[in-house]
Amino acid sequence: MLGGAQVALVAAITLMTVPLPSIQREFGLGQGDLALLTSAYGLTFGGLLLLGGRLADRLGAREMFLAGMVLLALASAAGGLAPDRAVLLAARFAQGAGAAMAAPAAVALVTRLHPDERERQDALAVWGTLSVTGAVGGSLLSGLVAAVASWRWSFLLPAAVGVAAVAAGAFLLPAAPRTAARLDVPGALLATAGLVAVTYGLVEGSAAVAGAGLLLTAGFVVVQARTSRPLLPLRLLAHRGRGVALVVVFLTAAASATVTFLLSLYLQQVRGLSPISTSAAFLPFLLVVVMGPISGRLLRRLGVRRVLVAGLLLAAVAMLLVGRIAATGTVLAGLLVFPVASGLAFSAATVAAFDGVSAEDSGAAGGLVNTAMEVGPTAGLAVLVALAAARADAVDAGGAQAVAEGYGFALTAMAPVFLLVAAMVAVAFNQSRER
Repeated sequence: MLGGAQVALVAAITLMTVPLPSIQREFGLGQGDLALLTSAYGLTFGGLLLLGGRLADRLGAREMFLAGMVLLALASAAGGLAPDRAVLLAARFAQGAGAAMAAPAAVALVTRLHPDERERQDALAVWGTLSVTGAVGGSLLSGLVAAVASWRWSFLLPAAVGVAAVAAGAFLLPAAPRTAARLDVPGALLATAGLVAVTYGLVEGSAAVAGAGLLLTAGFVVVQARTSRPLLPLRLLAHRGRGVALVVVFLTAAASATVTFLLSLYLQQVRGLSPISTSAAFLPFLLVVVMGPISGRLLRRLGVRRVLVAGLLLAAVAMLLVGRIAATGTVLAGLLVFPVASGLAFSAATVAAFDGVSAEDSGAAGGLVNTAMEVGPTAGLAVLVALAAARADAVDAGGAQAVAEGYGFALTAMAPVFLLVAAMVAVAFNQSRER
């Protein structure tokens, strides 16, 4: 039940990808309105995750999960029935807020349900692949919705999942411990404002807004270092292995979003595929579904470091393969390798991120992992789309060839980054941590 909810929370982001033109026509949205509607969910989801994680520790993970899914269901229903763009936009923001409440609470409950270390590692290995599963599933469903139904089903599907999760969770979920600590209100305000500003600045290409967000985030770190009851205990970041694991989550999430976005454009703009054919082209990504259990077994046999390094090296190979689209015109090999690579990387990084985390900090750790998962795609898209555009402008060939060259160059640029992070992992994780 928790896994299904996590898949739905991420799928809700990408469910609107293909139906956007229909929404634009119905409400007469301009490009600015469309961009804000696209990013609204991610703004509140990413901006409120740290607060949602701490609230799960403070008020109880079960209670926060149920409250978040209720808000998601209500907001989704409002979006599906929206009479105008104002209600639609408000519903999209509220969806993200509900997801930010539910996601860190869900992973905290997973750790609570599996007190045995080996069982918990297996569960977290599977959990690490669910976000990719949700993103791919949402993209596939978005093409189907655009082809056979109204765009309003993009909202009504998450509403149905939210209702089912609340109904089942009320009976299935155990009570989780609460902390007696007061909530760090200044930290919550700084974290939320900083993450929202950084995300919005990257989405809109505003260096000033993104810079202001970074300053607010720096202020948040200063406050956390000085307060006795921090929203985010800095000891969670001081752990070297956990810090590198968060980098892996950030990078792999950025690559997943960029591959999906750029190849979707390539298949439609250059290859001339229909929306539903474009969605079907990403079916190989569903290989990630089987990677959770496989990764769990590999983690027991080989340890976190080897599995992480293997996943990152395979990801570098996948980026080189998909980056050859301008030369070969095919993406199948890369689309087969990347889900295997991302499954290994996400699973091992999730296990590493929760290594040694106490029960009272499990919600905060869940917020950290989910924040890296949500901010990574925004940052990755902002950088790599700009890189693709610059490369296309510099290519002598015009039209489709220049576009393909730009996309291929941006995707290939991810390969050395994966290699660099693989080297970081090899240094950060020693043999004792593998055991």
